[in-house]
Amino acid sequence: MPKIAEIEYTPNPNAVKFVLRQPVAVGFPKSFPSRDIAEADPLALALFEVGHVTSVFMQDKFMTITKDDSIGWSELLPKLAPPIRAAPAAGNGDPLGSTDRDRPALPQFQADPNDEFLEKVRKVLTIQIMPALAADGGGLEIVGRHEKQVMIRYQGACTTCPSGLTGTLMAIEGILKAEVDPEIVVITV
Repeated sequence: MPKIAEIEYTPNPNAVKFVLRQPVAVGFPKSFPSRDIAEADPLALALFEVGHVTSVFMQDKFMTITKDDSIGWSELLPKLAPPIRAAPAAGNGDPLGSTDRDRPALPQFQADPNDEFLEKVRKVLTIQIMPALAADGGGLEIVGRHEKQVMIRYQGACTTCPSGLTGTLMAIEGILKAEVDPEIVVITV
């Protein structure tokens, strides 16, 4: 049973990050941008059934829940805690967790793994960007590329965060220009 260690507000006013003592997703992130997609995951489905939930993102020992504007966190948080506490831990549920599960998961790619350009992008994102996004309850995945245009999709708190389309995107692109290729362009899809 994942127990809630902390609840953190994120830069996105409609997203809250739950830091857990046990993992809910081992080795890869799980993103549920709608209730329909959550049907296959009992915990995500239970959270959507609370109401007002617009997305659920799980990665290792944290979970980010995004809500609609019609309800405040003070009213919604007490309703979200019971399904989280009742859910079984993923993996072996080791509460000490001093393993690879504590490190951010590598982004999952829907692109050619032999693409050296995207491999360089993945490495930079994994080392320099993903830990910062995870700290705020978010993540991203690389969807693919066209020449030097890299397409990413935000996950978790980053999905609807106002700064995701401006400051954060510009920072990601700036780092990739410096580390991978000065002509790179990053777009969200």
